[in-house]
Amino acid sequence: MGKKTDRLRPEPDREPRTQYAALPWRKGADGAVEILLITSRESRRWVIPKGWPMKDMAPEHAAAQEAYEEAGVLGEPRHKQLGVYHYDKRLASGRLQHVRVMVFPLKVTEARDIWPEMAERDRLWSSPAEAASLVDEPELRELLAKFKS
Repeated sequence: MGKKTDRLRPEPDREPRTQYAALPWRKGADGAVEILLITSRESRRWVIPKGWPMKDMAPEHAAAQEAYEEAGVLGEPRHKQLGVYHYDKRLASGRLQHVRVMVFPLKVTEARDIWPEMAERDRLWSSPAEAASLVDEPELRELLAKFKS
């Protein structure tokens, strides 16, 4: 029996793939925690830096590498993950891929003025509450809202 497909809304792959994300943070001048958000390249939604696993690189270091490439920040990644969130990524083929994102805090020690994806993304420092209100994914919203350094 053939499976009926909907060309406008392709069925996502059932098995989630894993990505690693950095949650870049710093203490502001007033001592309050600030979180860095960036825009995604296609939809321009507010997100945190993330990417696929990198060969021979620990998950927290892969997340830190993505933070540099996508947001221009360097820092100290924490080995222990903060949490996990899920989303559906639209691939170039139009197919949806379920993705599980492991989030690692990254204490920012330097924010560069020039970085690899600076022409493709905007960045915004905000309070955890404001950051939570700007992202679309409910599980990420919850991680941001309750974040404490």
